Amino acid sequence: MPKWKKNFRTALMDFKFSLFNYWPPFFGAGIRVEYVSKDFREVRVQLKFGTLNRNAVGTQFGGSIFAMTDPFYMIMLMKNLGEDYVVWDKAAEIRYRRPGRSRLSAHFILTEADLEMVREKLKSADRFDFEKRVEVKDMEGETVAEVKKVVQIRPKTNSASDL
Repeated sequence: MPKWKKNFRTALMDFKFSLFNYWPPFFGAGIRVEYVSKDFREVRVQLKFGTLNRNAVGTQFGGSIFAMTDPFYMIMLMKNLGEDYVVWDKAAEIRYRRPGRSRLSAHFILTEADLEMVREKLKSADRFDFEKRVEVKDMEGETVAEVKKVVQIRPKTNSASDL
């Protein structure tokens, strides 16, 4: 791929990440992307505590807590692994630990060791289910929820099934 095309795709991805704050499911739920590192290996997200995202008992709505963790590991892996891989969210699991009664935050980190593990696993398998956990914390640093994400990764084969 020509260098100008790669630079354009990178700029477009940067722009798309900034649009997350205006994406209706995030905007309506009070979810805000606060920080994305230049190498897309670190993302920080916050969920405000407002009238529109409270549940029946007045605490943070669990669906909003879950939504704030949804696409990030998939996108971070797409960005870091590049065009030679197909990356899809496959599964997710959430465990609520305590009620959210304040602004919440989630901190996503993708390490070089994570990326190396993925590449290594794909040398001997046609696909790999990457699992990563993220904690959702309140303003006091207490864990409100733990989320396990499963992202499936496979090398691109340029077949119709990759589209």
